[in-house]
Amino acid sequence: MKPHFEQLRLDSVSRSFTNAEGHAVAALQGLNLEIRRGEFIALLGPSGCGKSTALNCIAGLQPLSGGGIWLDDTRIDILPPEKRGFGMVFQNYALFPHMSVLDNVGFGLKMRGVARSEAVRRAREALQLVQLVGHERKLPGQLSGGQQQRVAIARAIVIEPPLVLMDEPLSNLDTKLRIEMRAEIRRIHSQLERATIYVTHDQDEALSMADRIVVMKEGVVQQVATPKEVYGRPKNLHVARFMGYRNVIEFMLEGMQGEAVAVSANGVRLLGIPMHAFDSKRVSVALRPEDMERSTPGAENAFIAEVTTVEYGGRDSLIRVKSAFGDLWARVAGEFAEGERITLRVPPSRTLVYNGDAS
Repeated sequence: MKPHFEQLRLDSVSRSFTNAEGHAVAALQGLNLEIRRGEFIALLGPSGCGKSTALNCIAGLQPLSGGGIWLDDTRIDILPPEKRGFGMVFQNYALFPHMSVLDNVGFGLKMRGVARSEAVRRAREALQLVQLVGHERKLPGQLSGGQQQRVAIARAIVIEPPLVLMDEPLSNLDTKLRIEMRAEIRRIHSQLERATIYVTHDQDEALSMADRIVVMKEGVVQQVATPKEVYGRPKNLHVARFMGYRNVIEFMLEGMQGEAVAVSANGVRLLGIPMHAFDSKRVSVALRPEDMERSTPGAENAFIAEVTTVEYGGRDSLIRVKSAFGDLWARVAGEFAEGERITLRVPPSRTLVYNGDAS
């Protein structure tokens, strides 16, 4: 397979399996996606949403039940994994414990019949790219978790693949290492100028690394957009909840007010952004705790609330409050006491209004 391509296309890709009761279960349903050369794509969603299945279908580790996968003009879903030539980084690193770092990185080249001298040269270049020069003769067990992950990345890229596939590669690392490795993976991706498909359940990882995010639920794509769009304008309530809109409350639609929409519940009136057309008076309002702020009575989108729970967080506190339209969470700077009455406000631009109820 050629090292560079202009487009990887997934055309109605589906994958089904038979469960213990003998029933067909869809793990992936009609996935359509175009990935351009140099893009970093994150497949994001909770466990069981189909993101790893999608990655394994691209890699050739699982067969398709329907659809096709194309690399430019070449259909690749009919090819075995080794003919696709993709690099893959697994969650558990999958390093050979008895081999040196250099031999681990060069293993794929050896399997491809590359001469020893050439394989060593390319393996050393890959180790330089992941900043592991000086560790060539060590065994994986002598390295930290972050260093082992770098070896796994070097092994994936040394074969000069057209596409790098990463399946939850940072989930076994501690918080500090995960943050450091995010920047490293993005740096390596930028230097390679190849496409990367990255599976994660971590919103922060997807937001900080990807050019585009594919949010999935139960094998179905919910939204494909830039991190800014997915974070600020979730397409539906599932995406909103997954992206941190922890408060979803039912309101009644009053009508449009310029480009905003007015909603009300139990005497509280809010202005928000309509996320799509409305077919009933019952709507759902999604509010992110971080978008709340202390305010004064009478301000636009302000409401009275009583603090019921306080979780101290250093620079701010996560508080649960009781309001006229229901209980909700807010992350606000300052100190609070249970039973305290406060005024909170959420800007209309951060108040998202969706069609239908909150279920």
